[in-house]
Amino acid sequence: MAITLRINGEAHEVDADPATPLLYVLRDDLQLNGAKYGCGLGQCGACTVMVDGEAVFSCVTPIMLLEDSEIVTLEGLGTIDNPGPVQAAFIEKQAAQCGYCIPGMIVRAQALLQKNPAPSDDEIRSALSPNLCRCGTHTRILAAVKRASELMQSNGAAAGRGEPA
Repeated sequence: MAITLRINGEAHEVDADPATPLLYVLRDDLQLNGAKYGCGLGQCGACTVMVDGEAVFSCVTPIMLLEDSEIVTLEGLGTIDNPGPVQAAFIEKQAAQCGYCIPGMIVRAQALLQKNPAPSDDEIRSALSPNLCRCGTHTRILAAVKRASELMQSNGAAAGRGEPA
């Protein structure tokens, strides 16, 4: 069955079972590999993407629920040559050790900053709590989100893409 998904501002017609988790469509059909397979149960956050501005676990979200939604993946936040503010802050603060959790952390941080441009440390910790980092880089991740907040506010970054407003 063909389903049209709007991902990173582009429509993609996907021929897949409607119950297929979004993560599989992103990685297998569209070669968008930013979202990682972690637990497959929505418990680790490695697969986090945004759906209509909300951070969601793509490993447990069936595509049949997403046809009229705007999906944003890590790839939709910036590029290697022009990273979005959250990506740039994670690079600047060296917030990755192994890096496996970082795409999900970046997307969840983006969702937070779109709603709350200047979150407190406790608000950041609470927003990121569904995502696990087994390497223990939590202090650098917190610093990166705070730096991203500063960058977004000083640059007037547009919500969702890290593009100037």
